[in-house]
Amino acid sequence: MTNAGRNDPHALDVGFMPLLDAAPLLVAARLGLDRQHGVALRLHRQASWAALRGRLLSGELDAAHAMEAMVLGVQTGIGGPRADLAILLGLNRNGQAITVSPALAAALDQGRTVRDALRALPRRAVFAQTFPTGTHALWLYDWLARQGVDPTCDIEVLTLPPPQMPQALAEGELDGFCAGEPWGEQAEATGAGRRVVRSGQAWPGHPEKVLACRRDFAALQPELALALTTVALEACRWLDADPRNRMQAAQWLSAPEAIGLPVARLAEGLLPRDGDVPGEALQFHAQGEANVPRAGNGRWFLQQFRRWRWLPPATEDDARDAWLADVYRIDTYRQAAGQLGVAVPAGDTAPGLRTDATD
Repeated sequence: MTNAGRNDPHALDVGFMPLLDAAPLLVAARLGLDRQHGVALRLHRQASWAALRGRLLSGELDAAHAMEAMVLGVQTGIGGPRADLAILLGLNRNGQAITVSPALAAALDQGRTVRDALRALPRRAVFAQTFPTGTHALWLYDWLARQGVDPTCDIEVLTLPPPQMPQALAEGELDGFCAGEPWGEQAEATGAGRRVVRSGQAWPGHPEKVLACRRDFAALQPELALALTTVALEACRWLDADPRNRMQAAQWLSAPEAIGLPVARLAEGLLPRDGDVPGEALQFHAQGEANVPRAGNGRWFLQQFRRWRWLPPATEDDARDAWLADVYRIDTYRQAAGQLGVAVPAGDTAPGLRTDATD
């Protein structure tokens, strides 16, 4: 890309999916944080995670809002092209949900187990996730397994873009889905389904979306990678600083080019609710805990890939997965955090990852 003048900000094309956890990128552009750091974000809403992946790999996008596990799926070449990617920082923790049909929710209310309720259906249960190696697939698979359901053979699993899931549930094409908010909220508000578990309830503080780019971009344009990281980190901090900021974000996200749902519906997922348990709600900063890129997270996600046989069992050479240090750009993050006066939390793995989730 070229700029008209020496002092013009460097334009960067950044993709996002219509989800609440894309808020830091939209906030950064609305507040002008990007231009304060010498870049201009050109944001592009994507129709699906597969489309976002394709445009990131082709170079049409410089960076993208991405599921952390999806980045590692691309890195390992599971079910698609393999490419070298980099994670600049985390964008949020929590904020996803598993939603089921009214009929299935009613069966659970009557005291049936998930396993028995699914077996009572007149045909094989159908659930949807958003990308085969994405976090939503992992949260869904783990939740089902803990209910005595083998997601690899007891149900049918489809891949759908998040905005299509509530309608598919309403039309009886699905029995449930796992997606980021506001799509569980949308299903409830329209009567299409009911959330049975929010991800933060099951896995408090779990990592979720990241700001990702190609490895060559991070390596060959370190100043731009640093600017991107700093801009996103500042926006994450702003979102967690005051509930009024989140209300403003809900208004921005309601625009058709962002998410395009009513402000009140978006605010339901963004603003604190009565009864929220600390650590379970959607977090964008959490004193930096939500943002630091941790290679230990990657090791955990790779364990899950092996758990579901998407990757072969680990060999002795795989034990440490040393290549993850090239994916998680902790040095760039430390520079950005230093510029903003944000402390870098200790620890290589997010506290929200359950070490027993390999049963």
